Amino acid sequence: MLIIGAGPIGLACGIACERNHVSYRIVEKGTLVNSIYNYPLNMTFFSTSDRLEIGDVPFISHQPKPNRSEALEYYRRVAMHWRLKVSLYESVRSVQSDGEYYVVTSDKHQYHARAIVVASGFYDIPNLMGVSGEQLPKVHHYYREAHPYFGQKIIVVGAANSAVDVALETWRKGADVTMVVRDPSIRESVKYWVRPDIENRIRDGEIKACFESEITDIREHEVEILTPHGIITLENDFVLAMTGYLPDFSLLTSMGVAIGDDPMKTPVHDPTTMETNMPGIYLAGVICGGLRTNKWFIENSRGHADMILRHFLRDRA
Repeated sequence: MLIIGAGPIGLACGIACERNHVSYRIVEKGTLVNSIYNYPLNMTFFSTSDRLEIGDVPFISHQPKPNRSEALEYYRRVAMHWRLKVSLYESVRSVQSDGEYYVVTSDKHQYHARAIVVASGFYDIPNLMGVSGEQLPKVHHYYREAHPYFGQKIIVVGAANSAVDVALETWRKGADVTMVVRDPSIRESVKYWVRPDIENRIRDGEIKACFESEITDIREHEVEILTPHGIITLENDFVLAMTGYLPDFSLLTSMGVAIGDDPMKTPVHDPTTMETNMPGIYLAGVICGGLRTNKWFIENSRGHADMILRHFLRDRA
């Protein structure tokens, strides 16, 4: 079994292979749990640590909700405890079927696998705004920490957890923050302990917000915003576009996996086995939801690994 992606769900699939004595290799184009590594440095998970556990390895954190650093330490420990066969910084280039096997070619090796699990997540392709000036160096679709934005006029685009966290953290570190939000309010899905904070900051004018609005043009020192009251122009140093990310559909389609014609572009798969329309190719984790990237999380998709192995072994019994 060739597993594409060394995030928590890819690791869970490797553990399931270890438990069932199935030979496997996990291939990851970045580092271990690459998406978590790229989270903001001070990020805190929505879930409690026990719901992020895999492989019967306890996840002990200082607070009920662990942070990014604790998660990185935990998943490193899981990989070492299970001695998982992981190849990092290795990108899959092509997948071909020769009848009995899939021939998987990476930038380093070639593999012959009876089955493939795609657990590649969705964090690598930003959901672009599609506006003039988005390619300028001052526009960032990823956020690491607040310090670079001290004393700067920044615009944060979005109304979900990432945008709210970025707005609050940069404001507290000395940035002049304006949020640009398409919706009429901050989203109901924002973490319950954070939502009152951002609403109070907006109400008191400490963080400015343009609701039912969107950016129409980004220039070197200013940004144009279409609001319900017309177009306004704001002085601006940085735009932090927390507009979400997209799964790599090109990888799936290159394997022959069909993408549904629903608005969320859900990859075709059997939810009871996780097998796609291509025999022996499975999906695991957030990629199962297509554009609905808020459907699957670590806690509700870590069981995909056992579902896949049960089906894989049943077919070969």
